Amino acid sequence: MQLLNIGFGNTVMVERIVAVINTGSSPARKLKETAKSQGMLVDVTEGRRTRSILVMDSNHVILSSVQPDTISQRIQALNPGYHLAEIYGQGQKGSAGETL
Repeated sequence: MQLLNIGFGNTVMVERIVAVINTGSSPARKLKETAKSQGMLVDVTEGRRTRSILVMDSNHVILSSVQPDTISQRIQALNPGYHLAEIYGQGQKGSAGETL
């Protein structure tokens, strides 16, 4: 069991994280509102701006004031052999065969 600091002394179990999402998109805002209406939202920002949304395997949604890149770096530091895939770029091929 490894604990990940997500800001202000709050920690989550690394093994239970499904996704770390940037808050800038409309689907991310909708995810936040849906979790709030279902009572599955946990806000650990302490009044600061929400910079990342963590989706857990229990369907809980956690709001954090730590940048998604910082959280990814912390996960990488805890699991050096574990490689995080980024949806844009890392070896994906476009329709013409070019690397995106």
